[in-house]
Amino acid sequence: MRLHFRPVGLSAAFFDLDKTVIAKSSALAFGRPFYRDGLISRRDVVKTAYAQLMFRLGGGTDEQSMARTRDYMAALCKGWRVEQVQQIVAETLGTLINPYVYAEAAALIAEHQAAGRDVVLVSASGDEMVRPIGALLGITDVIATRMAIVDGRYSGAVEFYAAGPAKVTGVQRLADERGYDLSECYAYSDSNSDLPLLEAVGHPSAVNPDRALRRVAALRSWPILEFRHPVPLGRRLRDRPAVPVAAALGVGVGVAIGVALYGRHRRTRAAAVA
Repeated sequence: MRLHFRPVGLSAAFFDLDKTVIAKSSALAFGRPFYRDGLISRRDVVKTAYAQLMFRLGGGTDEQSMARTRDYMAALCKGWRVEQVQQIVAETLGTLINPYVYAEAAALIAEHQAAGRDVVLVSASGDEMVRPIGALLGITDVIATRMAIVDGRYSGAVEFYAAGPAKVTGVQRLADERGYDLSECYAYSDSNSDLPLLEAVGHPSAVNPDRALRRVAALRSWPILEFRHPVPLGRRLRDRPAVPVAAALGVGVGVAIGVALYGRHRRTRAAAVA
């Protein structure tokens, strides 16, 4: 089963990362190696996990809570060597992220690329984490949080915090640079905190949505997609500027199952609407 998008000119598909493309929090995934290498303490691990939990339960989606999370993460990272962070991410990406990429997301990304759209990962996680994950999927365009760097270390300042409405700022800036018509663009997210991102495009979809986003999606008749099959993609998708459909379907039986289930979901929704 293949998904079908008409070929287009200047258009893009914007994907949130956590729980949309991968079945876990990218920031928390690297907590163990960061702790192992002495970058964070046990107390930091607990506080970060709690902050993530509150955010996902909807208690961290207002402007003040986002600012507190931003400032906490900036202070936590202050003094870290950028090269060390990049090395940790590179060494652990295969075990911490690769097995948790949703097969349905990989297939959907490939279909958008085959239709001629740019695919962009949009995440509040740091650029040093998000960009290598994008490379795993053949995605070179990333909108992510950027920390200020002085003499090879994080200074404790944030240049751009890619969360909530700020994601739209990044998307609009990229659209202006490339000439995207946002009414022809797509966006995918699981979180109500990304409602501004979903509202900014003509084709929004809720993926594994939290309760608040599910209500909004139902009221607005947005597609609601359930991704349930994380499958290791292996090295075949690494270091490629784009992922052809054949490659996405060739990574294993798991991906084929994911595509079939997603196609069945679309047919079921189409029949219900009809």
